[in-house]
Amino acid sequence: MIWLNVKLINKAEEERIKMRDRSVQLIIEGLKEAGINTIVTVPDSRFKELYPALANDPYFRYILVTNELEGVSVVAGVMLGGRGAVMLMENSGLRVAIEALSRLGYTHQIPVFMMMSYVGDIGEINWWGINHGLNMKPLLEAMRIPYTVVRKDEEIKNTIIRSKHHTAVSKYHVAVIFSGEVTSSAETVSKKS
Repeated sequence: MIWLNVKLINKAEEERIKMRDRSVQLIIEGLKEAGINTIVTVPDSRFKELYPALANDPYFRYILVTNELEGVSVVAGVMLGGRGAVMLMENSGLRVAIEALSRLGYTHQIPVFMMMSYVGDIGEINWWGINHGLNMKPLLEAMRIPYTVVRKDEEIKNTIIRSKHHTAVSKYHVAVIFSGEVTSSAETVSKKS
């Protein structure tokens, strides 16, 4: 029998991983400045403070989907209709979305703009999240999807705007990945095990 030493997150730890209000506001400003008015998402815990802010902002059309494959397909349809859209998800969802991304990008040159939380980055506090980080970059590189990892609030708006523009120019997908430095209230992610 194998026993896992699983540490439960206490209230103080939960507060530490809460997304800062400034990060939420900068993401919203960046999306608006990039002309993105449709948010398609499978909610994850790293963006939990961002979701209600987006859903309650009348500028955005907020669409919940059942999985990431469905989500990237909806984003592609919105983009074909001439509107700005983003797939907002945890990086683990990339594995689910790969088939649709392959067909949309390679076969039809329909770009999908993605923003994802970086679960499994150095300093990850959950043992189960490590494989998400280990798989993300190799999958993006195998699919030849350009990506940027955002680690500072100062990078948020410009990265969103440049990345969205790149989807229009390249006619291909782009991913913006938000590290724990952006998605948590801690200045740096803890290295405790």
